[in-house]
Amino acid sequence: MTLKIGWIGCGTHASQMLLPQLTRQDVELAALCDVDGAALARAARQFGVRATYADHRDLLAHPGLDAIGMAVGPAAHHAIGLAALARGLPVFMEKPPGGNVAQAEELLAASERAGKPLVLGFMKRWSIGNRIAGNIVRGGEFGPVLGFYGSYMTAPTYFRGAVDYSGFFLHHCVHYMDLPAFLAASPIRELTARKVENGPGRLLMHIALGFDSGAIGTVVMGTVQSRGTPMEFVQIMGDHRRLEVRNVIDVTYYRDPAFKTQDLGATLSDTQDALTWSPNFTAAANEDVKGYHALLEVTLKAFRGEAADDAPTIRDGVTAMRHLETLRRQVEG
Repeated sequence: MTLKIGWIGCGTHASQMLLPQLTRQDVELAALCDVDGAALARAARQFGVRATYADHRDLLAHPGLDAIGMAVGPAAHHAIGLAALARGLPVFMEKPPGGNVAQAEELLAASERAGKPLVLGFMKRWSIGNRIAGNIVRGGEFGPVLGFYGSYMTAPTYFRGAVDYSGFFLHHCVHYMDLPAFLAASPIRELTARKVENGPGRLLMHIALGFDSGAIGTVVMGTVQSRGTPMEFVQIMGDHRRLEVRNVIDVTYYRDPAFKTQDLGATLSDTQDALTWSPNFTAAANEDVKGYHALLEVTLKAFRGEAADDAPTIRDGVTAMRHLETLRRQVEG
């Protein structure tokens, strides 16, 4: 079943990350909307869309749409999401689902009233390294997760003029209010944070996590690293097991190898030694290691009413926004 999608928001992120992966799926991109006429015209040319609108209300009234996608901003996600659900249309939106937890809860209630899914852009679950790690954790061999460590940095590019960390929290930090629970296979129960600021807009946070399972964790986030360097690292700790994901693409699974230096007959064991994986970028294949293609694939399954248990829904968004508000109170309060 080919779904007809109306899309709102044609900025750089949508045009370079989301829409190219969406149009690889079995969809018809039927209509586009953006208040920026130049961005709208570029996207229409790029994706061959004739129906374009400057007002989201006109796009929502476009005949024959099966679902709505959007990448605009927190306030618009809330307002337009409510309007789309009121029309009975399933919704995909980039994170965050609104500017605060109250708006996320309104979207959850609207999704339940309409009986339509609202899927969120938590693509970190589908970044290929994280996906491999999550599958190993859930595969049974790894055993219980004991600890989680994640580092997810950025530069002070969110700030123009007066320092306001809102965009950093809502667009950056919200990812790691969702990902640790997915990789630790347990909800986050508690969160405490410490910070240091090395000047305006230069923030570093160390965040302690407690999980329902009894596992513990640490997340490091901040605005004090160059965006020109790899800025993401994950470690999942078990008993004589650990998984490490570097730069979302390089995975190493450490087990319990024997010491080999004094063993002249030493070889490599497929049950004890470390396993590593890196993507093959030399192959002529359109691989999306960041996870947008897989995220949108499961989104469309949800839209069709197919099994899509891994789809990050608005309920997951409410949980992430609650953790995010706890973090902001501790850091900004």
